[in-house]
Amino acid sequence: MRARSKRYNKDVERVKTTPVELDDALKTLKTLSKTKFDQTVDLVCHLGIDARQADQMIRGSISLPKGIGKAKRVIAFCPENEVENAKAAGAIEAGADELVDKIQKGWMDFDVAVAHPAVMGKVGKLGRVLGPQGKMPSPKSGTVTPDIATAVKDYAAGKVEFRNDAGGNVHAVVGKLSFDPADLKENIIAFVRHIRRMKPSAAKGVFVRKVCISGTMTPAVEIEAASIAAE
Repeated sequence: MRARSKRYNKDVERVKTTPVELDDALKTLKTLSKTKFDQTVDLVCHLGIDARQADQMIRGSISLPKGIGKAKRVIAFCPENEVENAKAAGAIEAGADELVDKIQKGWMDFDVAVAHPAVMGKVGKLGRVLGPQGKMPSPKSGTVTPDIATAVKDYAAGKVEFRNDAGGNVHAVVGKLSFDPADLKENIIAFVRHIRRMKPSAAKGVFVRKVCISGTMTPAVEIEAASIAAE
């Protein structure tokens, strides 16, 4: 097991071992050790799903109301007549055949790829390259759409993609530690409510079972799920 730093261990002592209300969780997170960089705030929801069942998979995307404090590098696979619109919306690269070829040759200097349905036949050959990195465009995540310009704009501004892991957990970035607590709170509530609305009909019992937040270099603080009011 990896040894923890003295700073981390001191922070652990400040974190309650039982769930706390959202406001208190944010206060605690703000009191933990500072770093020279602005830490990312991560949220994890443990869900009451059977991750082995396809009809209980949770996957999608959301534009958080206060953003996540980081712009993303977006590329767009699109027909030639959409290239200029995609670049004007913020895409660092756009096109079809030439862009596919560039990626096949090893170029991967981007965070998100969006695609127009008309060119997915060409993009499909990149599945083995983009799939393992989570960058393959997919209708379920909202990255395959005929409205390329809007998709590029949303993802360049920090639209969050998510999918459950094998343990039934969903991870997401909800902002930066420098954010005002009210802004982090708004983002967290928006994300958890969005997840709640996605409850599969096959999932039984409590759906959102556990919610935790943490900074890049901090221990996690568990939030009382009930304090994140459902709509």
